[in-house]
Amino acid sequence: MTGLTAGGGYVVRRHPDLLASARVERTVPAAVPSARPAATAAPTPVPVAGRVPPGISYPARGGGGFRTADTVGAVAGRSGELLRYRVAVEDGIRNLDVERFAREVAATLADRRGWTGDGRWRLQRVGRDGPADFTVLLTTPVTRGELCDDPSDRYTSCRNGDRVVINMARWVYGVPHVPDLDLYRQYLLNHEVGHRLGRGHERCPRSGGPAPVMVQQTLGLHGCAPNAWPLVGGEPLAGPSGQYDDPIPAGDH
Repeated sequence: MTGLTAGGGYVVRRHPDLLASARVERTVPAAVPSARPAATAAPTPVPVAGRVPPGISYPARGGGGFRTADTVGAVAGRSGELLRYRVAVEDGIRNLDVERFAREVAATLADRRGWTGDGRWRLQRVGRDGPADFTVLLTTPVTRGELCDDPSDRYTSCRNGDRVVINMARWVYGVPHVPDLDLYRQYLLNHEVGHRLGRGHERCPRSGGPAPVMVQQTLGLHGCAPNAWPLVGGEPLAGPSGQYDDPIPAGDH
């Protein structure tokens, strides 16, 4: 939800293994096909607070190590600067397959409505050994606070340097004002990756219209409608630079 600058300043071309600083373990899961944009499906409703979907569980603080997705994907986008990314899930998050999560990430980032749709960027998912420009980490709420240099916030997600930190609590529960959980997850990934691409926060440009993806939709919509995508109707959607003074909810959900 926030775009932070890492104190150490990660530079991928000098430090190709971004996961070492986050204690990511190198695992070798079975190979799966490259991700493709997901077909439109019925919306997944946001779970009622306090009820995690069956089979998935996570502690407030995970083990600190990470399981890394191993599959290399195709390059998404027809032109523009190429950035490579890795995907990992924190230890302690149970019954959530790292390869499945990585496919969801790849499907969102490869969608033609996303950051690769206007020809400015190309994105490619790499495996455990390839050099990466950033890493998407699915973490427990306490680890989110540590990696984002903001221990008091266990609610939002963030980008900190070359880490795109997705809070497991938001991945499971979403937010009450965005009833479609799938749409919210797509927004969450596009928003935080947008920070890695150099985009700052924006405000709602028109009441009743779609929210630009760089609006902090996790905290409020301010008259806009929920929207997960940088491109709407084939054109980039942006709002005035800035952010709202919305309070961050206590706890993680």
